[in-house]
Amino acid sequence: MIVLVLVVLGLTLGSFVNAFVWRLHERRNWVNERSECPHCHHVLEPRDLVPVISWLALRGKCRYCHKPIPDTPITELVTPALFVLSYYFWPVPLHGVGLFQFVLWQLMTVLFVILAAYDLRWYILPDKVVFPVVGLSVLWTLGTAIGQHSWQPVLGGVSGVLIISGLFYLLFVLSKEKWIGFGDVKLGIALGLLAGGAVEACMVLFFASFIGVLVSAPLLLTGRASRKTQLPFGPLLLAATVVVRLFGPDII
Repeated sequence: MIVLVLVVLGLTLGSFVNAFVWRLHERRNWVNERSECPHCHHVLEPRDLVPVISWLALRGKCRYCHKPIPDTPITELVTPALFVLSYYFWPVPLHGVGLFQFVLWQLMTVLFVILAAYDLRWYILPDKVVFPVVGLSVLWTLGTAIGQHSWQPVLGGVSGVLIISGLFYLLFVLSKEKWIGFGDVKLGIALGLLAGGAVEACMVLFFASFIGVLVSAPLLLTGRASRKTQLPFGPLLLAATVVVRLFGPDII
């Protein structure tokens, strides 16, 4: 029953991610405005907004002008997959501090998908999403410290921030923004807190780079990319954080 609820909730929020990303980029009101086709601006009906099913039925096109809608069902599939994956592999018991962390984590998962989708399309990590992630990460760290009656989560989080965000800031300054964007520096604050320790922070950097190799190597070998091709680092960092958060203790 819990898995079913997570799947339905994930599908719904995954559909919301698509709408939110587009409205954020176009600086549209995402609270009051209804979803519309970006080409003919026809307001979409409820039957057009069923996660995954509507996209498959319409083959990714507008029902009214038949032009491709730049949404993807991937976010609608990734979000519930992350919800269920987190539920099955959550490394601590789901009560007390563990439950508190799990609820915050699910909220941040949605923001992770938003950031990844936005960065993949426009190579930017928008502050309007990064700052809430940082805020939730601070709440995560302080809440964990209070629940455990220990300052260790705070100290571990600070060390994680120094390693991830500190390294990114150094690269940002040395390269004069050529190697890495300042959005990664700000995101590194949240990811360092979530990593919760120096070892875990190093693991985030390692897995982000490793996933980047897995993604870029086939593109380079097939000629679809060159050494100068820009690769957004945000999605790689977010994916690595998911790996470390869920499987870090076992990996260590």
